[in-house]
Amino acid sequence: MKKISLTIVSLVLLVACGKKNEEQAAPPVMPYKVVQVAPSSTTLLAEYPTTLEGVTDIDIRAKVDGYIEEIYVQEGQEVRAGQVLFKLETQTADQDAAAAKAKVTAAQVEVNRLKPLVDRNIISDVQLETAKANLAGAKSTYQGIIAKINYASIKSPVNGIVGTLPLRIGSYVSSQTAEPLTRISDISTIYAYFSVNEKQQLDIMMNGEGKSFQDKISKLPNVNLLLSNGSPYDQKGKIETFSGQANSSTGSFNVRARFPNPNRLLRSGGSGTIQIPTDLQDVILIPQNATLELQDKRIVLVTDKENKVKAIPVEVRPVPGGRYFVVDKGLNVGDKILVEGVGIVAEGTLIKPELVDNSTIMKEQESK
Repeated sequence: MKKISLTIVSLVLLVACGKKNEEQAAPPVMPYKVVQVAPSSTTLLAEYPTTLEGVTDIDIRAKVDGYIEEIYVQEGQEVRAGQVLFKLETQTADQDAAAAKAKVTAAQVEVNRLKPLVDRNIISDVQLETAKANLAGAKSTYQGIIAKINYASIKSPVNGIVGTLPLRIGSYVSSQTAEPLTRISDISTIYAYFSVNEKQQLDIMMNGEGKSFQDKISKLPNVNLLLSNGSPYDQKGKIETFSGQANSSTGSFNVRARFPNPNRLLRSGGSGTIQIPTDLQDVILIPQNATLELQDKRIVLVTDKENKVKAIPVEVRPVPGGRYFVVDKGLNVGDKILVEGVGIVAEGTLIKPELVDNSTIMKEQESK
């Protein structure tokens, strides 16, 4: 009997010790901050690389053959319509013009001589008509040479800015010269050209106001321009046109936006980034640092009814500023997500959630 009693006592002690060890080994439930998902509003900025061009970009070419005798402008100079840019050598043309003018004079003398003879019926009018034809031909030749001399003074057809000057005084040019003398760009207004894919084009049009396609374009919000150095341009732009059909090779649509350029800061050939704003209402916003990127998936940690952590994949879009995501799929209003211990707390861990107000989290994000 004593042996049985000792055995029972030993078993009781072992069970008691086991429970005590289990209690000692159980990890403590740690507190972590969570926020409850609520609807919010924000503005997204879709970005597209863009190239800049003036309202008009005109290649300046010679209409006649000749050597460049004078260059009257500098690269980057602002010029007016009709201003002389280049002058070609005209020595040979001047000599041809003098000879042609002499022929005009001689032909006119012949006409003047024959006219009274015809009037008195001394000769037939055939000779006079022939003389008049010779006079007309001489005048035409002379006027052609004068036009050639005038074309030797190459003028700007528009107001604008002078581009590069690849040729120098003494260079021979003609109407067939491949490289233009320069390019004049009217940059009082700048066109920004960029491309959007079919899905993006549909999103823009389906979310836009208006009935007709053109009406929707006219009511699109103003767009922003980021310059190549990352600085925002201080003028807003307006989308004016979409191409009538998608590019068969790329599936994209060409888009043109217009920007005023009063200070001539923007130049043809420049580049930048177009930003198209989209206002969103009643969407879910979460801090970016409340998410994990795992195997090309974005993960959010939520708490269930038992306060255990569960990993949820989500689909998100970044909000400008780099602090928040708009959640398109994966979360519902009322869900509680971890904003503390993300990347440390494992899935299935029991926690003690400390509910934090959304406005507090936003202030913390903005202060960083």
